[in-house]
Amino acid sequence: MELTVPVKDGEVWAEDTGGDGPPLVLLHPGVAACGVWDPVMPGLAGRRRVIRYDARGFGRSPAPTAQYSLSGDLLAVLDHFEVDRAVLVGSSMGGATALSLALDAPARVAGLALFCPGVTGAPDLESPELIARIGELAQKGDMEGLVALSLRTWGAAGSGDDPEVAAQVRAAIPGWFNNLGRQVPDADAFDRLGEITAPCLLALGELDQIQVVRCNEAMAARIPGCRLVRLPGSDHFPSLREPDRVARLTLELYDSVA
Repeated sequence: MELTVPVKDGEVWAEDTGGDGPPLVLLHPGVAACGVWDPVMPGLAGRRRVIRYDARGFGRSPAPTAQYSLSGDLLAVLDHFEVDRAVLVGSSMGGATALSLALDAPARVAGLALFCPGVTGAPDLESPELIARIGELAQKGDMEGLVALSLRTWGAAGSGDDPEVAAQVRAAIPGWFNNLGRQVPDADAFDRLGEITAPCLLALGELDQIQVVRCNEAMAARIPGCRLVRLPGSDHFPSLREPDRVARLTLELYDSVA
């Protein structure tokens, strides 16, 4: 079932497969929209209830018109679907959102399946040079340049001609800019990862950017009892590169906490 979910001063597009038990809630990365989970859905839907949504300004969700936070919207989505506890499945930006909620509202999080996750407050995770280059291309209105830069930066596992990843990046790029001045960053979480109480799986892509790999290794070491998995064929898009394994790892985590 597809529907529009109200959030504070706005709305997001969401999908709920229905079903019993705590749901899996899929949170997309900042370099893609919700469709990045399409290859994983056959391995999840029908076995578990799955909820996913496009963050504001991404994919099918309208651009924000007021200030908001990613974790606040996640909590609003859970409340809308009357979900007391969920297993959060987050990739990159979605992983950071899942960790923020796990720290702020631990009773709502039954487990964490994190794939190449980001985290607020991590040192040296963002490249000033990359951000500057994105700004230059945006000023020129060079969409194809932004897509090509994204494929080089986050899509190292591809061949260069990567239409599936390119389509996902195009669905994300508007969100990079129409959220400026609207999205309020969640509080720094990196130095609080030792407070995470939910069972956690963290899978990193061995072909991802080296600073992301190192950050993911440090995150796994800080989260109590975290299971670290290395995905040899993945860059920053594990749900596209190794969807069957992503689904299998997600269900393993789910079955360990359900």
